[in-house]
Amino acid sequence: MVSLLLGIGAAVVASSLYSVGVALQALEARQVHAGHALRLSLFRQLVSRGRWLAATALSTFGWPFQVAALLLAPLVVVQPALAAGLLVLLALGHRILGEHAGRSEKLAMAAIVVGVAGLAWTAPERTTTHAHGAIFPVALGLLWLVAFAPYLMRLFGRTWGTLTMVSAGLGFAWGGVATKLVADEVARGHWLRAVAWGVASTATEGVALLSEMSALQTRPAIQVAPVVFVVQTLVPVALAPLLVHEHFSRTPLHGVPLLASLLILALGAAFLARSPLLLALTAGGDQANADSGAARSPSERKAAVRPSSEALEPS
Repeated sequence: MVSLLLGIGAAVVASSLYSVGVALQALEARQVHAGHALRLSLFRQLVSRGRWLAATALSTFGWPFQVAALLLAPLVVVQPALAAGLLVLLALGHRILGEHAGRSEKLAMAAIVVGVAGLAWTAPERTTTHAHGAIFPVALGLLWLVAFAPYLMRLFGRTWGTLTMVSAGLGFAWGGVATKLVADEVARGHWLRAVAWGVASTATEGVALLSEMSALQTRPAIQVAPVVFVVQTLVPVALAPLLVHEHFSRTPLHGVPLLASLLILALGAAFLARSPLLLALTAGGDQANADSGAARSPSERKAAVRPSSEALEPS
């Protein structure tokens, strides 16, 4: 239990660094012309911005804590526990903007805390055994293919905003599974394999980050954030029994409390990701209102969701 709690603590530190870093990255991405979406030119625009580089460094510092968490706790606990970073963002929003969390936001915060506590109570044993045969490469290959799908479509002159959001979540999910493999190889003393998986994780999550930044350029954060978070949380957990033998049936009541805790946490996190207070951190107060649709007519809300055709051409 001590190792499990330490693992959750490390996951909370990682998620805090990730969340603050991504919030600052999103703020910078919204200032880049939408015509750079899903292009390497978006990265070139962003790397010239000091705040984006600092935010990227902050997120990078979170990764060793995630590896440490996975050395101490199972994937089905660590990946959902990364939602705790949303609580840090909410506190940061209160401090910077002077706004208070509403009743619904407080309920969402409570849901995250209850969900993490439930996962800690019902967690399966951490394992370092993996699936054999074609299961592993096929599962990761399919995830990887969908994560890169928007770029393949772009080659044919097609884009699909929903796919971009989902692909970002799947890219981060792929990175979460790969980070679990890094931790397992470190535990076994296989350092070269750990480095290889680490490089693969970094590259794939870099593409996922580009997808998320692209989605934030053309869609409101209130749509993007919940989709990306829920996908990157639920997919690794769903694959854990198949890929890393963290079986739900070996937990109390055959996994029912674990699944209930996961559902509570995911719902709380998805709702909190839509919070106007959090949106204000990533898009500024005016854009946050636009994203949430506060004090706007239906036609104005529709205009806020659909970027103009001019925004689709690079300057």
